Amino acid sequence: MEHTSTLERVLRGIALSLIVLFFMFPLFWIFLMSFQTNETILRIPPSLFFEPTLGNYKALITGKLDTAAGSLDIAFMKNLWNSVLLSTSAVVLSLILGVPAAYAFARHKFRGSEDIAFTLLSFRFAPPLLVLLPLTIYFQQLGLADTYVGLIWVYQLICLPLILWIVRGYFEDISADVEYAYRIAGHGWFATFRKIALPLAGPGIAAAGLLAFIFAWNNFVFALVLASADKQPVTVAALAFVTASGIQYGQIAAGIVLSITPTLAIALYAQRYLVEGLSLGAVKG
Repeated sequence: MEHTSTLERVLRGIALSLIVLFFMFPLFWIFLMSFQTNETILRIPPSLFFEPTLGNYKALITGKLDTAAGSLDIAFMKNLWNSVLLSTSAVVLSLILGVPAAYAFARHKFRGSEDIAFTLLSFRFAPPLLVLLPLTIYFQQLGLADTYVGLIWVYQLICLPLILWIVRGYFEDISADVEYAYRIAGHGWFATFRKIALPLAGPGIAAAGLLAFIFAWNNFVFALVLASADKQPVTVAALAFVTASGIQYGQIAAGIVLSITPTLAIALYAQRYLVEGLSLGAVKG
């Protein structure tokens, strides 16, 4: 019996290692590509052994991309900053609007509340191409075209429904008895929301904010159509590496490494909140 148990653990470890290798190998290969030239990347057969170079990262940081057709100016770092600004601002605004709304939907049942909540969620289901044409016309009329404010407002279609529905579920998992006891002590609903509900749902709010940030960071279509190169995020900036002289695979790989670093760092930092969020239901009596 003990021998069988040991064998099962070994086989489980091998299976998990193969799964991790399968999903992580593409990222590892892209990381290696970011230190190679185009000639090294395109050679056949590919090899793990090469002379590394920092030229790809230097081109991104300095904004000078050397191609066969000559030097090309790129604004990758500007686009990277645009991604940070747009995603962070969109998530903060969504949290300010979405968390109180999620609490209201979770605690105060009123006529039509489910219909309103589902309508807000349906915005997340709508294909971006479905709303791009009317949005473009409205933005031009309102003066929001090619502005940070306009893009942050559009990003609410991505972040707000996600935060609303995820946080609503966390608030529903929190026992209302704790809040009632605090209210009986003479505190108002806003104090109860701020001092009781928010701290208890903190891990869930952090998890929802993280997911919304990742979705906003990865958005491509809205920024491609509604903003110029000066306002576009890093996801759209990758198009600059497809030049008339060819595709700059090394710079694309370096750009991917730089673009996923912020979201990866946030995910690693917020991992404890994701784990804590799983135990929110334990406060139920």
